[in-house]
Amino acid sequence: MLNKIVTQPQGVRRAFVKSFGCQMNVYDSQRMADIAESEGYAPTDDVNAADLVILNTCHIREHAVEKVFSELGRLRELKEARRAEGLKTTIVVAGCVAQAEGAEIVRRQSAVDLVVGPQAYHRLPKLLSQAERESVVDTDFPVEDKFDSLPAARPETLKSRGASAFVTVQEGCDKFCTFCVVPYTRGAESSRAPEKVLAELERLAAAGVVEATLIGQNVNAYRGAGRDGQTATLAELLARAARIDALKRLRYQTSHPIDMGADLIAAHRDNEKLAPYLHLPAQSGSDRILKAMNRRHAACDYLDVIADARRARPDLAISSDFIVGFPGETEEDFAATLELARRVAYASAYVFKYSPRPGTPAEKREDQIDEDVKAARHAVLQGELDAQRLTFNRQTVGKTFEVLFDREGRRKGQALGRSPYMQSVHLDAEEDVAGRMMRVEIVAAGPNSLHGRPAP
Repeated sequence: MLNKIVTQPQGVRRAFVKSFGCQMNVYDSQRMADIAESEGYAPTDDVNAADLVILNTCHIREHAVEKVFSELGRLRELKEARRAEGLKTTIVVAGCVAQAEGAEIVRRQSAVDLVVGPQAYHRLPKLLSQAERESVVDTDFPVEDKFDSLPAARPETLKSRGASAFVTVQEGCDKFCTFCVVPYTRGAESSRAPEKVLAELERLAAAGVVEATLIGQNVNAYRGAGRDGQTATLAELLARAARIDALKRLRYQTSHPIDMGADLIAAHRDNEKLAPYLHLPAQSGSDRILKAMNRRHAACDYLDVIADARRARPDLAISSDFIVGFPGETEEDFAATLELARRVAYASAYVFKYSPRPGTPAEKREDQIDEDVKAARHAVLQGELDAQRLTFNRQTVGKTFEVLFDREGRRKGQALGRSPYMQSVHLDAEEDVAGRMMRVEIVAAGPNSLHGRPAP
């Protein structure tokens, strides 16, 4: 991190924002960058040039807090080096670690000027002003709607972020899975008004965005109250978003199985802009473990949702999340998870070893699983899911579909994009195709990506 200190022309201030974790943090980081820009901070990718440094943190994975403090140790050195050059650096810790740890962050690392939770970052201008005088901690859950207080990004800024965008439509969680900190760091489930979401989508589309992903901790729990007093479901919001001509593809995540209503399943059949892709975390295939996790569904319920969704959209790709080594998980429980994975046949999935999160019910259990057992189960399940992903990728060879190209590949003249099924697709392009959606024929498939050529 520490390289040569970069000085700026007189009066020019720079902001560096680093995001950890999920798509919602990516979205929040962009909005914090918008706030900083509205306060006169130009964005920079070089932390050594930054007068304002924001770490937007995630608390989901193991050792999250220590990773943040390790980063802060390096930032403290940078702050001291810049101070020696007569430069001021303001350090902000935002996000879920900020919410969970609060004043402890400032106590452990005095270089931090401001700690702000994920529901209070719209107050950044006022908080930064306060932090000029003393360290500030704001982890409140404000009554006001933070989205109403956020500045709209400049069209040039939106254009610079590319042709695909995340839009938060729902926050918080009322499910209280026993392994998860989200209800404590993000608060209760709440949904943005549909008109406000659609207005943001319109701005993005006008700036060149062609693919939008609606996101939330439990995005399919979306219930947005409209101006007419009626409540819109996620399926209804997606239907209205599909009427924005410039948007060519819509996605949503992350979903909870118990909130997969019939209208949302039908949307995969009826909404032509909705990608044939569903990320639906299973977490476990064992009813005993699902109950201990407080997931509120059995394995058969999950499989029924998958079957209904595939009937609605036969070419639907399914992805998932799994946790292995949850407290009390036996070999029989793990075998049930393997069996569920084999029955579903995923296009992709993510496997995580259970890690105790402070303050959660599962952390307090005495039947924690040994790390070597977790690692062994992780390897077995990951191997099964990797094989499934390769099988799914190979099944796309010879097919033609729309690919959104959004970045350069490793080789000169190579473009990289995403298929409707979230696969990476490489294309040897004679012209710049960044930001374009093109029909591509898939000619080869590997475990992690596809190779295509322009369709005739």
